Amino acid sequence: MGNRFQVTDRFADGAQYIGGRLRAGTSGREHSVIDPATGESVYTYTLASTADVDEAVAAAKAAFPGWAGATPGERSDALHRFAAVLAEWAEDFARVESLQCGKPLKLTTEFDVPGTVDNAAFFAGAARHLQGQSAAEYSGDHTSYVRREPIGVVGSIAPWNYPLQMAAWKILPAVAAGNTIVLKPAELTPLT
Repeated sequence: MGNRFQVTDRFADGAQYIGGRLRAGTSGREHSVIDPATGESVYTYTLASTADVDEAVAAAKAAFPGWAGATPGERSDALHRFAAVLAEWAEDFARVESLQCGKPLKLTTEFDVPGTVDNAAFFAGAARHLQGQSAAEYSGDHTSYVRREPIGVVGSIAPWNYPLQMAAWKILPAVAAGNTIVLKPAELTPLT
């Protein structure tokens, strides 16, 4: 695995992914991702501002009606496609995960990334099985049941130590259930 992943090429337009595109943050405050193995900066980016967060929430709100209205099968298909893309780019994800966390490449290639691909496939299946439970008659003229409905935009924060998996564990159940999400990754490990 000679050549290292070129982070600056991948994030040339910035590190904020809002409304389907990468862009620079607008806070005016820069932060560097440091390779713990070398102590060298691998990428410097501008942190998000309050306005960026507001734009991310607005984009997630705008996407919510369409995504919430998708059938369980459509959500499942989208998550299966997502799992396939993760698998296709597994080597790059493993390299970046290793680069930003200081983890051995063996761990990221054999555990972190395959586990994330598997989680995406799991939630793709789960999207088809969001069932409400029927309950007994609690009164003579009513039947009670649980109906699962998306609630809207989910805000979530992922920690630094397993950034790809932790992000997936937050994103996948929310979107499988029909919600949209705004994720704030750890500043130390935002690249995956």
